[in-house]
Parts: sequence; structure tokens; C-alpha cells
Amino acid sequence: MRYEEIRGEIAAGTAAGTLPGWARRVLADVAAGRSRIAAVRHPLGFLCLPVERSGEFGVCLHLWSPEVRPAPPTTSELHCHSWELLSFVLYGTVRNVRVRVDDAGPGGDPTHRVFEVVSRDDVDELRATGRGVRYTSCGSAAHRTGESYALPAGIFHSTLIEGGRDAATVALGRRTPGGGDLSLGPLGTPGHRVRRSRCDPGDTARAALRAARLITAEHGPAPSHRQSATGESR
Repeated sequence: MRYEEIRGEIAAGTAAGTLPGWARRVLADVAAGRSRIAAVRHPLGFLCLPVERSGEFGVCLHLWSPEVRPAPPTTSELHCHSWELLSFVLYGTVRNVRVRVDDAGPGGDPTHRVFEVVSRDDVDELRATGRGVRYTSCGSAAHRTGESYALPAGIFHSTLIEGGRDAATVALGRRTPGGGDLSLGPLGTPGHRVRRSRCDPGDTARAALRAARLITAEHGPAPSHRQSATGESR
């Protein structure tokens, strides 16, 4: 399944019947070494499996798993995307906490600095800007197994996993013009570069198998034959 097909399933309200089986097949291929997907330990704490990258569109599986040691952020977990996010929760509870960011202004008392994040291949360049800010929480929402949620581009937020360390989502991204990827960091942090860490194949396989088992526990076993989104046998 590709971006438009997955987005269509979510919009039609049929994702719970199709996306778990699709994700389980992707994870089985990753665990068995049949897939070329290279898993990355994302600095926001999850294992990222990039399934599709096509122009402005992207599809990933995001796994929060105790099988994988998280890569800690070098700024903070507060960030905003240059792209629209649409996610379907395969299992677990994902809470997004939104924050309002205000410029401190001349003579103000900023608590954080805004960093521009420029990504090329496996390297994230975090450019310290001259923008000092303060932030306040402006609400949160929890999203559970079988639910979907959207985050517009440009919204500062952090993501928490509730009720344990396991969660997984199908994440769709659509880049929007004119925006940038931003992060909030301590005032004294200089600009720097971070190379994203590829996950060890053994850890990747264990995380994929664990995720497949949790999908089965939440959504039931895989059908005896594959079906397309329209119900046709394959």
C-alpha cells in the first residue's frame, strides 16, 4: 500500500480492517531480512521504518519498543514539522502535547532557542537561530489503538507514550511549501550536526517481531489469504 491508498483507507474509516494486516506483512519482511528498509533510531525516541519516499509524500512505520535503545535528542522533544502528519495507531496510546511558542522580544526572558533542522541523507544539521522564545502548554490529546490523528505543519508539540513502552503508528507525511522543521533547545546550545543512527539488524528484527505479535494481539490473526483494500483475493 502506498500513501494515497493508506490515506484513503483512513478517510473512509476502513483503516482498522486493512492497515494492521499490511503493517504485519511489512514487519514480517523486515524481520526475515526480505526487505531493504533500513531502520533508523529516530532522535524523538522511536524506531522509524521508511516504507515510501516519493516526492512530497512519505509513509513510515513508527515503533516505540523496549527492544531498541532510543537515540536521545540533542535539543529537546519539542518540535514542529514542515509537513502535514496523518497517523493511524496500530497499538498503544500516543499522546500529543501541543505548545504555544512566543518570541521573548527585546529585553525579554527567553527559556529556549529555536533551531532549524536541515536533513540530508542520514545527517541532521541543527542550526541555532537568533530567535529566543518561551512556551506554554495549550492542550493534549490521547490517541488509542485503531484511532487516527492529524497534526498540521508548523505546530510545536511533543509526543508521549502512555501505559507502557510499546506503541506503533502508520505515519503519513505530506510536505507543505514554505515551512521548516524546527526544534526548541537550551539557550546555550550551539548549532551542531547529528548523524542518524541505523538500528542494529538483530534489534530491528526483534522489534519487528514484537510489533507483529502486538498487532495480532490487538487486531486478531492474519487471514488465511491476502486481500486488497477492495476485498479481492491475491
